[in-house]
Amino acid sequence: MATPDRRLALLSVHDKAGIVDLARTLVECGFTLLSTGGTARTLLEARLSVTEVSEQTGFPEMLDGRVKTLHPKIHAALLARRDSPEHLAVLRELGIEPIELLVINLYPFETTATRPGATREEIIEMIDIGGPAMLRSAAKNHRDVTVVTESADYPRLVAALKERGATSPELRAELAVKAFARTAAYDAAIRRYLAGTAGGEIFPRFLELSFEKVSELRYGENPHQSAAFYREPGAPEGSLARAEQIHGKELSFNNLLDLDSAWRLVGEFAAPAAAVIKHNNPCGVAVAMSPAEAFALARDTDPQSAFGGVVALNRAVDAETTLEIGNLFLEAIIAPSFEDDALVTLKKKTHLRLLKIGPGAAALAGLDLRRVSGGLLAQTWDRQTTAPSSGRVVTRRTPTPPEFEDLDFAWKVAKHVKSNAIVYASGGRTLGIGAGQMSRVDSAKFGVQKSLTPLQGSVLASDAFFPFRDGIDAAAEAGVAAVVQPGGSIRDSEVIAAADEHGMAMVFTGERHFRH
Repeated sequence: MATPDRRLALLSVHDKAGIVDLARTLVECGFTLLSTGGTARTLLEARLSVTEVSEQTGFPEMLDGRVKTLHPKIHAALLARRDSPEHLAVLRELGIEPIELLVINLYPFETTATRPGATREEIIEMIDIGGPAMLRSAAKNHRDVTVVTESADYPRLVAALKERGATSPELRAELAVKAFARTAAYDAAIRRYLAGTAGGEIFPRFLELSFEKVSELRYGENPHQSAAFYREPGAPEGSLARAEQIHGKELSFNNLLDLDSAWRLVGEFAAPAAAVIKHNNPCGVAVAMSPAEAFALARDTDPQSAFGGVVALNRAVDAETTLEIGNLFLEAIIAPSFEDDALVTLKKKTHLRLLKIGPGAAALAGLDLRRVSGGLLAQTWDRQTTAPSSGRVVTRRTPTPPEFEDLDFAWKVAKHVKSNAIVYASGGRTLGIGAGQMSRVDSAKFGVQKSLTPLQGSVLASDAFFPFRDGIDAAAEAGVAAVVQPGGSIRDSEVIAAADEHGMAMVFTGERHFRH
């Protein structure tokens, strides 16, 4: 890479962390500093010599700072190929000096757009124009120009300059990729915001994905798979991506899947609730007067499967809850908070992961996305849960008030069980869960087999309709008193007749909750 008479570095950053130290190093390495606005003031206050961009271009900033670097003397200085005599001749003719290094971070559009109380005018003003334009120019010409978009890369830049006096082609190429990734993510965030405020279509013609890496994981679903965890820009409070790990070894791919399922499930309930999750399915769920009681009831649905599970509670974990946990081996616990005395006990379990998460139910932003071979499926989230009390009673007998309460509980749980899903419940706790069977009657029978408590007088929730009466017959034989299901089978009349024969109450919600 040819070296011009002056080595120019243009610094223009919104986040000024580390910029003064970097600038001092650049001066020591022989660079002349160009800068704009607030960055220039910061460097001048640090007693560094700086040339304002407006002085370099001979054109003042205008429109309240909206136009600062959108000038041929800047973009030609970034885009000119140093191995092209024609390019260099044009620069000399026009009095333009090449820029060797560009350090930029953009206006914080994403954080402003998600800040409570931010006005539309404030958000629009945070759409950076000159910054992305310079990033793209420098990144396109990365054979000759180094572009840095985040302060985390300052040490690598400094090390390269001190070691060899210039950056390597490999480092410049890597940083160029980061620059294009940053501008792509930035534009995607702007599009999402504008589409949301303009009442845009749910499923646009082009769907961009922009997520920021939180961490690399030890491995994926299996040890031979590589994996990483990414966060959506502006992820809301109450989402797993915003949870804070306060104890334990690093989270695994499967831990994160189970934690998400567990937290979303307990978010269905206003009362203290607990859920034990294994392989993305609930082993047990309960609501009670206290988190300790809720956990104990949830655990006791299936104590064997609870071993090695993940637990979520929608209340603070207290000392009483830790007593109930006892010596049970768990992978992780997620809750809004942990009381100090509970933490003292739980932190003795060195492998137990503890996560603190923002208040409220799990926040489901954007679309629910699934990859398929060569494509992507997108759908709205399954946020809807019609209360059985608002459903249609289709049998001669109407559920009693306590039965309606249990039906409501079981219906909310069934929504979070892999299909075909059958949930038996009574008294605000699950008694048996039949998950993931290929036929509904097998799920009904499996849930009975898993129950450690007699099912006499219990209720049943099914995530989809019963195609035949056999599932109702199996439930009746176990002692089930009331059923909630969507309805909609061509044999609904036979299923209703079976319920009437057994003296059961049945409610149709008209709402299916498949989970694949």
